[in-house]
Amino acid sequence: MTGDHRPMFSLARFDWRTFAAVVVVAVSVVVAMVLYADSDGPARPEPKPPTKPSHGMARLVFAVFGNDEEIAAYRKVVDAYNTESKVVDVHIESWPDADAMLTDIRSGEVAPDLYLLPREDLGETMEAERNRPVLDLLDARGIAFGDEFSRDAISAFSANDTLQCMPYASSPMVIYYNTDLIDFDRMAARDLPVPPEDREYWTLDQFRAAAAFASRPRKDTKGVFIEPTIEGLAPFIYAGGGKLFDDDQDPTSLALSDADTADALRQTLEVLRDPTITPTNKQLAEKPALDWFEEGSLGMIAGYRDLTPELRAVEGLHFDVMPMPELDDDATVGDLTGVCVSEGPQERVEQSADFLVNLLSDEAVSAMAETGYLMPTKIDVSFSDAFLQPDLQPANARAFVDSTRSIVLPPLFDSWPLLEAAVDPDLERLLTQPRIDDLEAELEAIDEKSKPVLQPEEPTDEPTESASPN
Repeated sequence: MTGDHRPMFSLARFDWRTFAAVVVVAVSVVVAMVLYADSDGPARPEPKPPTKPSHGMARLVFAVFGNDEEIAAYRKVVDAYNTESKVVDVHIESWPDADAMLTDIRSGEVAPDLYLLPREDLGETMEAERNRPVLDLLDARGIAFGDEFSRDAISAFSANDTLQCMPYASSPMVIYYNTDLIDFDRMAARDLPVPPEDREYWTLDQFRAAAAFASRPRKDTKGVFIEPTIEGLAPFIYAGGGKLFDDDQDPTSLALSDADTADALRQTLEVLRDPTITPTNKQLAEKPALDWFEEGSLGMIAGYRDLTPELRAVEGLHFDVMPMPELDDDATVGDLTGVCVSEGPQERVEQSADFLVNLLSDEAVSAMAETGYLMPTKIDVSFSDAFLQPDLQPANARAFVDSTRSIVLPPLFDSWPLLEAAVDPDLERLLTQPRIDDLEAELEAIDEKSKPVLQPEEPTDEPTESASPN
């Protein structure tokens, strides 16, 4: 989704006691769905007809966020539903970004019946009891979870033995590359390491070779820029067998000094610290890396699907995408958005579920995918021309679909901005300072800085000592 790009990677913390079981529960939910879908057990119930209100037409509010093209697509879907519906009239309320929308929802400024939700806000939403779990609602209406939707996405929105919200859109982080600066056929002709012809994967060595090929001093071009942040480095850490946090369920510290993590970072920094293939600090101070890429002066950047339409609009820019490079394995991070049904009177919940089923139809999902900003979690549509758009850049759009299974979801916590503020300056220095004398010590120091954020001191109820009267 567009607006302020908050990665799925930064997920809000669950404060209830059962949080420790979320991962197990999520897997259990997915397994149960798959077994149910694949079995010859009890016949699935016939899909329910649209819920009829007791008194005339009902008005439902659907809260969405995004840019003008995305909002227009949602309106198109809603208008088509309203034309056919004799039960409800769905009204869209829109915001430019998720933060603005959620601020109004939390304050009571708006009370939607359905709403888009970034996964990072799922924990806080559940804790505030603003959503009604949708598993039973959608199962009663014939939605085939195990067959039609990404199981990883279903797992991502599952907690407390049920599906909390319906995953709708996702995007893995991938590498965008300039095809004028990086030509794999020309590289192969020079016996340089290149990815296989199907472009399904590439190694860190091949990634580095591509960056070097794009770096041409006479043309003042550089090969690659990766944001020196937790989010930017996470795919390399995970791909190298490392871990980002000390605990996958309830983290108390970053784990950058872990042996496997440090080794993955050491390999990565050898590439990303190479001044011959990366922009200088002076260049980045002049303008951001994305501007250099759009001007044709930078070979590669990392990004999500919502970057695609912006790059398509740049005249003369030729680009494609590749998965994040492999180290020991393939891994990436991602951005997930779901649709939640608000808690409320049963009749309105049922009517909202009716509309949600329509929103999950091939026609509706295709309309959203055609905007170019959104990668649907509905499997058939993600493999269709509505998403792949073979006549448009990028040619290797399958990289988005294939990389989805490599998304690593870190623990849920609500202090992500504080964590970034605490450690990102040190990560930037790792990539930009002239030399690193002791990488292990640097990583240990970063881990220490993360601890006050991830395990803040609990307020005490004990009275403070006061000065004795004279």
